[in-house]
Amino acid sequence: MPSNILGHNFTLLSFGESHGKCIGAVVDGCPAGLKLSEEDIQPMLDLRKPGQSSITTQRKEADAVSILSGVFEGYTTGAPICMIIWNTDSDSSSYKEFRTKPRPGHADYTGYVKYGGFNDYRGSGRFSGRLTATLVMGGAIALKILKNYLNIDIISYTKSIGNVELDTRNIPLDILASNRYTNDVRCPNSEVSRKMKEEILAARRDGDSLGGVIECIVSGVPAGVGEPIFESIESEISSGLFSIPAVKGVEFGSGFKGSTYRGSTNNDSFFIDSQDGSIRTKSNNSGGILGGITDGMPLVFRVAFKPAASIPKLQKTVNLKERSESDLLVTGRHDPCVVPRAPPVVDSVTGIILLDSCMKANLIPRVLR
Repeated sequence: MPSNILGHNFTLLSFGESHGKCIGAVVDGCPAGLKLSEEDIQPMLDLRKPGQSSITTQRKEADAVSILSGVFEGYTTGAPICMIIWNTDSDSSSYKEFRTKPRPGHADYTGYVKYGGFNDYRGSGRFSGRLTATLVMGGAIALKILKNYLNIDIISYTKSIGNVELDTRNIPLDILASNRYTNDVRCPNSEVSRKMKEEILAARRDGDSLGGVIECIVSGVPAGVGEPIFESIESEISSGLFSIPAVKGVEFGSGFKGSTYRGSTNNDSFFIDSQDGSIRTKSNNSGGILGGITDGMPLVFRVAFKPAASIPKLQKTVNLKERSESDLLVTGRHDPCVVPRAPPVVDSVTGIILLDSCMKANLIPRVLR
């Protein structure tokens, strides 16, 4: 399958470049009969768009989406859904130097090697975080289907930035959901979010950047979703998440910490819920997945984002044209931390993968009524 397509049954083709004319997505496999308009997609894009606070890039883009095909008289037809966003505030002047002097920690060098120097370097081209908007376009559609037809909710929020971390053990899911977008860093706790923002601003003043962790909780997923062994639900979600720029780690449930437990601690004991007779587990160290298949408990995973590569500090690099070592000072408009804009992207990728997996399990019909 071409490398710019995500999914198997419900698929998303991402196209465009950061400083090109437009960016867009083509969703194929969407069931017919879904009520859909730009108003269903724009709110998710608004949560991700740049220039909203002092801790994000100051590039100003409306990110106004237009649906070009696949919707007729307000409903999806079953045909491919093409959506675009026009780029209106690109400034490529600061990127010319990166064509021959690759930024440390960025894809300038690997993209140059892979495509023989023909890749679009402006605004990082296809390697830009701006392309995550294409994931959100398709994700908004997937999230609507999952919520309306399977009552599945996907909630991502900032768990940590730098060394500042939110302890979520005693915070109810509804509080996490309602509070996650009440501040600039998308952390569902006002005091912790204030400290996170201070950390980001301190890094920016130092000409530096920070990374962090997004946690995602998916509720309402029925047991039995996932196709072992190479299309397990963990495999598919992880593969999708690693397509997000700056993602360097994914862990489910107790994750790496669970590797320090004994089995008697890490195992999730089963019981029968007296209210509805369903089989549940007393803990959820598995993150809702056993053998690559959902077990009916909430899916829980965390996504680690590295510090943004573009920082205004003098760094060592090489001159690809002259084959010599060189210095580089990055200028331009860049995020000091990409994490605050990541929750809607993680939601969207998870939604696309989960809907695709639910379609494999025949939980979603081809025509929605």
